[in-house]
Amino acid sequence: MVMSRTWGLAMSSVVPRVTFVGGAGGDWRVEWMAATRGAPLPAAATVTRIEADAFAEPPDARWVLQGVRSHERYTERAEKDRVALIQEGLGRPDSVLAALIPIRKSDAWWALPQDERREIFEARSRHITLGARYLPAIARRLYHARDLRGPFDFLTWFEFAVPYAAAFDDLVGTLRETEEWRYVTREVEIRLRRV
Repeated sequence: MVMSRTWGLAMSSVVPRVTFVGGAGGDWRVEWMAATRGAPLPAAATVTRIEADAFAEPPDARWVLQGVRSHERYTERAEKDRVALIQEGLGRPDSVLAALIPIRKSDAWWALPQDERREIFEARSRHITLGARYLPAIARRLYHARDLRGPFDFLTWFEFAVPYAAAFDDLVGTLRETEEWRYVTREVEIRLRRV
């Protein structure tokens, strides 16, 4: 049983914050969830995504994950500009499917200097290049969670229309075959449909 409490961060409200709540009643119905690496999350019937500075945890919450929108750590200016031209936002009416994929990386990843992580992330794994192939069909947002000391380092959120479900499968399958993914120690995939 999860005790009811109000959550907030001792951070400036300028940093956009997100909370994902897995429970019995929410905005997105869980179609399936599975741990692709490491421990699973407790089963939940729905997920709610809340972008706010604080919220009251519902009494039926099975789990709560928090993150913040932050600066892009591994993206160079030309890549950022190229993606911005084709990327579309969240909340599109036809995007009735979503995926929440929380990820934790190994201590070995975090021990690498920033330039070596960038080398693995894009120069060798082509993370940004691969992801851009699926824009604008798949909208995505990355939230950073490592500094909040939660169970995951990143909370990745995707929204897309039904015809793009197979493309999303292809995207995550391709990314999981890269060198970067060798550093993932925990990953849970939660597939959702808008209620």
